Amino acid sequence: MTHRRFRFGVVAAQAPSGEQWVEKARRIEELGYVTLLMPDRLLGPVFSPIPALATAAAATRSLHVGTFVLTAGWRNPVLLARECATLDFLSGGRFEPGLGAGLGEEDSRRAGFPDEGPGTRVDRLAETLGILRSILGEEGDMADLRYPPPVREEGPPILVAAGSRRPLALAAREADIVSLGIRPDCGEEVLAERIGWLRSEAGERFPHLELNINMLAVVGEGVPQDRIRQRVRHLLGVDLDDIMRTGSPFVASGSTKEMCEQLLGLRQRLGISYVTVPDDLMEAFAPVVERLGDS
Repeated sequence: MTHRRFRFGVVAAQAPSGEQWVEKARRIEELGYVTLLMPDRLLGPVFSPIPALATAAAATRSLHVGTFVLTAGWRNPVLLARECATLDFLSGGRFEPGLGAGLGEEDSRRAGFPDEGPGTRVDRLAETLGILRSILGEEGDMADLRYPPPVREEGPPILVAAGSRRPLALAAREADIVSLGIRPDCGEEVLAERIGWLRSEAGERFPHLELNINMLAVVGEGVPQDRIRQRVRHLLGVDLDDIMRTGSPFVASGSTKEMCEQLLGLRQRLGISYVTVPDDLMEAFAPVVERLGDS
């Protein structure tokens, strides 16, 4: 079985100043990460992703930037496609749009949208993906809106975040990258089940899909464990030790060698080759990136 090369990214949402945001982007690039990704949330101090990513792309040379993920129902798909096309063009093909159906009622309420339920949110995601494909790619019936032209003929790679059956089926048809969105306190068997669903729906497309997971924690040498434990408790309401006992693939633990072996095993068993970490863990995870970044 042929495996994809590893790619590593950092998920970041804000910085104390514009200068420090630029410094963060440059540090991510310096550490060997391939992508800087940004969430699309209204809860908490979070930058608006498109202008922040444009700034990061302008301040770096090779770093790819992407959304992780835009809520499809909040934006007009044609206008969103124009923003994506412009950022792709101005960054020299370094933009990777990521979309999802949204996280539910609270963010929608703050954005001024009614929470329409998961079914309708997936419908809107499907509509948005279809329009983006038609405008950003080389084929489609909306060629008159294809400006600026894509840097790559096929257009920028599109990431879709999915965890349940219907979004996974949609990702199987439309995505280039699939971010597997399940609770991080689930064990590897749950992740394997979701990948099985994706494989079944994708058919011949499956080998062309890049699979992503976003790490919850890095438990290694020199990592401030109290801070990590507090974050896990805040996010999930469970203890980090309990998650580790489940064998969660979303926690990298041990020495650098042991963490590398964990990721190599995940790639061998499940085909996961694209791994992202929160920005406060990027320094702790950097030795793994250095070892596996070219493999």
